[in-house]
Amino acid sequence: METADNQVYTTKTKNTKQIKFAERLGYGLGDFASNIVFAAIGSFITFFYTDIVGGISAGVIGTIMLFSRLFDGITDIGMGIATDKTNSKFGKARPWLLWLAVPFAISSILVFSVPEIGTVGKIIYIVITYNLFSIIYTGINIPYGVLNSLITQDQYQRSVLNIFRMGLAVTATMVVNVITIPITDFFGGGKTGWALTFTVFSMIAVLIFGITFKTTRERVTSSTEASRKNDVSIKVGTKALMKNKYWIIMVIFLITNFIFVGLGNAINVYYAEYILNNASLVGTLAVAWNLPQLVGFFVVPPIIRRYGKRNTMIAGILLGILGSVFVLVDPTSLTVVVIGMFIRGIGIAPVVGSQFAMLADTIEYGEWKTGIRTEGLVYSAGSFGTKVGNGLSVAIVGWVLSMGSYTGGGSAQSESAITAIKFLFIHLPVFIAGVQLLLLFFYRLDKQYPKILSDLEKRKADTQQL
Repeated sequence: METADNQVYTTKTKNTKQIKFAERLGYGLGDFASNIVFAAIGSFITFFYTDIVGGISAGVIGTIMLFSRLFDGITDIGMGIATDKTNSKFGKARPWLLWLAVPFAISSILVFSVPEIGTVGKIIYIVITYNLFSIIYTGINIPYGVLNSLITQDQYQRSVLNIFRMGLAVTATMVVNVITIPITDFFGGGKTGWALTFTVFSMIAVLIFGITFKTTRERVTSSTEASRKNDVSIKVGTKALMKNKYWIIMVIFLITNFIFVGLGNAINVYYAEYILNNASLVGTLAVAWNLPQLVGFFVVPPIIRRYGKRNTMIAGILLGILGSVFVLVDPTSLTVVVIGMFIRGIGIAPVVGSQFAMLADTIEYGEWKTGIRTEGLVYSAGSFGTKVGNGLSVAIVGWVLSMGSYTGGGSAQSESAITAIKFLFIHLPVFIAGVQLLLLFFYRLDKQYPKILSDLEKRKADTQQL
């Protein structure tokens, strides 16, 4: 590790002051609010549609999920533009948390309220409600992501904010994976139990979004007058974005990582049911995957400060590969699987703890290189990457299970279905990790950032003197 990396976090400006704990926590809670619904949908939606609603194949569900995520690309870009153009007394990102919290809750309840209207009718209902949820999630999630870059320009502070964000996101993911099935059983099971469970989750999300809105502040402005006045055209902003090589790398990285995370969430319930022979063990797998991430988040900040985000992420990815390989010792042993998941969880901590902070850093690189600052466009495309990754993960699960002749709701599965589940759980994550290592080989922004930030401050000072 080069000592130059230590200089990444030493550049100080008026937009790099220490962020207080209350604001860090408030910002992080926004992703808790999102994920108490979004992560639960990612973990259980395929299972809900194939085994609870019934009558719809895993392949059909996978295809619906993928095309819905690709459709999100249009809404992501539109929401990024809307965020860049927003100019309210609350800022450009915060007000969207207030405006869309209740619609977000309503749309999530509708997803789990599939009526008995025949197979074709169910598919149509699923397409409409799932896409409605996705659009509203886009509307609240992109401004939330942008908020990180508007709170501070300090790389380390952004990393800490992102660690709070991902720590609470992982907490929400772990909680919903552990409690969702017990709560649905408490409410009587079946479609009614699932609908009531997500009504509870959605009400909690609304309250927490309000906390995030109340506790955060926007401080960062552009170094150019046009960007400060939100006068940058879509054409100019998009053209500038295409010149941002680090942004391109991070979008591709986000796609791969959300495929990885999405696979880990979506396949667990199948692995618990048919490999470990106990569906209730999905909670155990979730804890083994998520708890070490939470522990890792406390360890990651000083490592990032010393070695930089990129190098810390590379070490984490290598550890994750080790965890997957360890499961091969005995894929049917709960003890072996839990240990492997635990190692994976430690490895993924620096990755999820840094990825959005690295995306935020590309905003300054793009502004430095082109003179154009477009936080909304940067995050809209980044959000598109996360959604494509999530969509692909669900689609891949559906397609591979379908190719393996998986039978939804069956008490036993064929050997080909068992092989498909093991492939999704063990082998595919290793391949994805290899792609991530290749992408990070080309990422060098950590060492360039101090000079970039210094140059931007000089430009802003020169502009203000004119």
